[in-house]
Amino acid sequence: MLGKEAQAPVMAEGTPRKSLDVIVDTAEKLKPDHVVRYVFWTEEQPNVVTVSMADSIDSPPDVAHFVALDERTAEVLNQPKFDEGFMYVIYKLHVDMFAGIPGKLFLGLMGLLFVIAILSGLMLYSPIMKKYDFGMVRDRTKRLKWLDLHNLLGIVTVVWALVVGFTGVINTTSDIVLGLWQQGQLAEMVAPYKNAQPLSGKLSSFDNAVKVAQHAAPEMNVSIVAFPGTIFTSKHHYAVFLRGNTPVTSRLIKPALIDAKDGSLTDMRDMPWFVNALFISQPLHFGDYGGMPLKILWAAFDIITIVVLCSGLYLWYIRRKAQEARITRIEEAMEEEKFELSVK
Repeated sequence: MLGKEAQAPVMAEGTPRKSLDVIVDTAEKLKPDHVVRYVFWTEEQPNVVTVSMADSIDSPPDVAHFVALDERTAEVLNQPKFDEGFMYVIYKLHVDMFAGIPGKLFLGLMGLLFVIAILSGLMLYSPIMKKYDFGMVRDRTKRLKWLDLHNLLGIVTVVWALVVGFTGVINTTSDIVLGLWQQGQLAEMVAPYKNAQPLSGKLSSFDNAVKVAQHAAPEMNVSIVAFPGTIFTSKHHYAVFLRGNTPVTSRLIKPALIDAKDGSLTDMRDMPWFVNALFISQPLHFGDYGGMPLKILWAAFDIITIVVLCSGLYLWYIRRKAQEARITRIEEAMEEEKFELSVK
């Protein structure tokens, strides 16, 4: 997570949690001119609940104020900022180059070309390396040494590079996937409320909405709750998104829609396959399945891939210079031959 993470103080195991209504009220008092849009929990921050607020329910997604609270005491831990600092700049460059959807689609195209380049490299590698031993690094010339290192490092990391490249392409389609889900499954789930009167007055208990969703799926944990009027639900529902409790199912979510007027469960469904494909690809791309050891391994593979890319550019440059020098020698020889013929 970007920004400084909140850490809940150590308390006795089994300390009861405060009502989520109290927690939301506490956050609203800090920003009385804001409305709550989302409430979420993360595995990395036990006993911490984060409330996302904005000046209006339909503000742009990147406009938000966050409040992290201890879910056992409802005390404010901090107000993290996820839109500043060095890591935020790196994150935005990696995700959309500060260009929104066009930036994502451009990076998706680059990722697709990256995958094609890897596959074409494999097609070239197989027939060439039949003549040599695997892992051979010849030291006769600098260019030959770098060529063999380029081939060796490339083939060792090829599976990882294909996985990261392909999942990266999938991740750039997140806005398209969200749109398809909104127009498909979400539209079906809220269809009975299409002609319903707008909500007025106080919403039903937020705490109760979460309990109703957990009762419907007791084997799952609450991940995020979208308030009525946000892009992940309708104007009449809390959308409670639940996740599994295994390494794989914890990346998949199931939406439960809770009527924000009477607190009843109106629908709960598994996400479509294309949404699940996106959820599974995200942690694969970022190395986020196995904690810090996997992240370190992903970083090491990243460095190796950078070496492969740089060595490829170096080999292309050296080969181009050699070809230019060869052409120059041929042209000089032809000019010399013409001169000799003219003298004769």
